[in-house]
Amino acid sequence: MTQTDDDIETLLKEMTLQEKAAQLAGTYVGTMDETRTVDDAEEMVREHGIGFVTPFGYGASPHRDSTKVIEIANRLQRIAREETRLGIPILIPVDAIHGHAYVEDTTVFPHNLAIAAARDRGLAEQIGTVTATEVAATGSNLTYGPTCDIARDPRWGRTFETFGESPYLVGELASAKARGIHDAPVDVAAMAKHFPAYGEPARGEDASPVDKSLSSLYRDFLPPFEAVLAEGIEGVMPSYNSINGVPSHGSNYWLSEVLRNDLGFEGYVASDWNGINMLHQDHRVAEDQKDAIHQSFTAGVDVHSLGEGDHIDHIVSLVESDKVDETAVDASVRRVLQLKSDLGLFEDPFVNAEESDDTLNNDTHRGVALEAARESMTLLKNDDDCLPFDPGIDEVLVTGPNADSLVNQVGGWSLKKEHELDGTTVREGIEGVVSAETTVTYERGSGIDESDGMDAAVAAAANADAAVVVLGENWYLHEFGPQDVNGPTDRFPNRAQLTLPAAQRELLEAVLETETPTALVLVTGRALAISWATEHVDAILQAYYPGVEGGKAVAETLFGEHNPGGKLPISVPRSEGHLPVRHNYLPHPYPIGPDEHLPSYDPLFAFGHGLSYTDFEYRDLSVENELLRENSAVCVSVTLTNTGDRAGEEVVQLFGGRDYSSVVTPVTELVDFQRVALGKGEETTVEFEVPADAFDVVHPDGTSQFEGGSISLQCESLKTSLTAVDN
Repeated sequence: MTQTDDDIETLLKEMTLQEKAAQLAGTYVGTMDETRTVDDAEEMVREHGIGFVTPFGYGASPHRDSTKVIEIANRLQRIAREETRLGIPILIPVDAIHGHAYVEDTTVFPHNLAIAAARDRGLAEQIGTVTATEVAATGSNLTYGPTCDIARDPRWGRTFETFGESPYLVGELASAKARGIHDAPVDVAAMAKHFPAYGEPARGEDASPVDKSLSSLYRDFLPPFEAVLAEGIEGVMPSYNSINGVPSHGSNYWLSEVLRNDLGFEGYVASDWNGINMLHQDHRVAEDQKDAIHQSFTAGVDVHSLGEGDHIDHIVSLVESDKVDETAVDASVRRVLQLKSDLGLFEDPFVNAEESDDTLNNDTHRGVALEAARESMTLLKNDDDCLPFDPGIDEVLVTGPNADSLVNQVGGWSLKKEHELDGTTVREGIEGVVSAETTVTYERGSGIDESDGMDAAVAAAANADAAVVVLGENWYLHEFGPQDVNGPTDRFPNRAQLTLPAAQRELLEAVLETETPTALVLVTGRALAISWATEHVDAILQAYYPGVEGGKAVAETLFGEHNPGGKLPISVPRSEGHLPVRHNYLPHPYPIGPDEHLPSYDPLFAFGHGLSYTDFEYRDLSVENELLRENSAVCVSVTLTNTGDRAGEEVVQLFGGRDYSSVVTPVTELVDFQRVALGKGEETTVEFEVPADAFDVVHPDGTSQFEGGSISLQCESLKTSLTAVDN
């Protein structure tokens, strides 16, 4: 039955110190540093009463079949409930970053960067709800997400997991996804990650140090977490990296003073997998594993996700040696037990496999995935109305390493074998949207970084009436690994190279030399530096990692069934040498004059850029009240008209920034957005209500303050202003 507060306190009093420590440790099934089987996990639950098990739903587990994972989850819960002294159920976390993508027969959505391009809060909520529903249908009860990191360096291999470079955009969409998880008709917990600052690592190298001022940390990195915490998120995961010299997993300042005291978080904090041991092994701030556990626990980490028996033994030893107070252990265990109670696990932790068959990957869920892919499509260039192509065209060539690869299309944090995925590739999507009389020719032309039948592809292009070249990146994680999938670390994709590799460039150049009308489609997890392609290709469509329905969405966009409306969630650099490139940069002097200085913000494509097949006209940007006071809001309106010859959707984006302030602040920031659908000739007034604290000034010590002064607002090319007034 569900536990009341009194029930939890009674249970705590019954628990031995060993049993308490076990609730703060987890194990896994699969092969990482060592191999763990289901039998091993069962023994860990039976003998130790361990609190967390991850038997599936992540990359290293051998168990992917949906029927099998349900069987495993139910068996582990039965052992926990019936074969342990206290019968405490277990939490089963999964990596469901863009759907329950590590289990077969589930719905795999576009990655977060694509969802950020869609700029649709309601869509993000739907994705959260579907994800939670499918996660619960397999016996899991906790998802590691939403991701609250901002991406400030596209060299970083986890860029595609984020909602982009804008703190406001990330906060809005991560919060929407959290609401969707909580609104699902099932009980699944969510975990915000990676606290507090992960997305601007040194060299763009995953988990490398982040050395940032407090003003940047509080202005840029914390707001998305604050927004998600306001949704009642149940868990928080620290980042692997160090922040200004202190690893997040060992930082009392960030995990206790800021997260708990300042932000009021009452849920539990779980290590990012091996993050605790890294205090000793990698950061070298702990003498050994026991010291690492001591540091992390006293800093504020409740649960060691991979702690197993060692963690249990060390927690017991630390309490018995008076280095850790048992009341602190009680507080952590209480949080874990409360979550298990809130999820209804004491009442019924089991799953009905027959009911799950109707839930996983059903037509409704796949429809959400298709709509998400459609809304994310971002048209970067379309000279001379190259697109859309005529679906009645005689012959079209489809070529490139990502034209017929579901694995690359779904991207990392997903299954990585074609036969394990159920979806539509770009090639198949095009075959489905063109007329029955159209000949669709497919030649791969190149792999990710090696030629593969380029001559055949070029010959086919010469005979075709249109060519679709699908380039970009393959499936990867973190630092573009693992090597068993992607090969040596010096192969593309990697941190050192944001340009397309030679094989892909040569294929594109050769197809263009045939003078066949050509569209470039980019299936990629990051912003790639495509300066040559931008200069020479008439049409470029950014597809991101669009998920299992992405091939259909790409095809519908290329051939006019769908009108693209996505907007870039991250700036596209001209080259690696132009980094960093982001819209919310800080102003600075030009010692020998602005004419002698290259632009501070000069992207190949700007944050917020995205074209349509129709035309939208903006006019009459205005504010309701030109005086803005603290704890109030400014009401902004703009008139939008579809002046083109077809229906379309436009993301109306409002930017704002202070003209002057007591400290240096970004030149501009995204402060609100709305996605609007208009038919041909239709007009609407778009209204925003922006809180005054969107323009707060963050000081060097991290504190925020509302200040008087002028504020500029911009929507498309229109500008207006208002005045902040001190009370």
